[in-house]
Amino acid sequence: MTSWYIGLAALLLVQLLIGLARVLRGPAPPDRMTCAQLFGTMGVAILLLLAEAVELPALRDVALVFALLGALAASAFVARVWPRRGKERP
Repeated sequence: MTSWYIGLAALLLVQLLIGLARVLRGPAPPDRMTCAQLFGTMGVAILLLLAEAVELPALRDVALVFALLGALAASAFVARVWPRRGKERP
């Protein structure tokens, strides 16, 4: 079962590298933020798979922190980029 976890983590890592091309070519900030969210989600998935493969529970804690930081980063991006009604952008 451990080899399955490692294989899936490697597959996700390859997909993460493919997503990097989109970040570099992203025409607009929302596209780049979407890719950053993808990186965060895949990073959490990779960490969870590796935590099970190497039986290291600390990686689960790191994955939880990354998930929380990803949600906060998305919220901060939305609050900063999209103007509210009746207010102009700075």
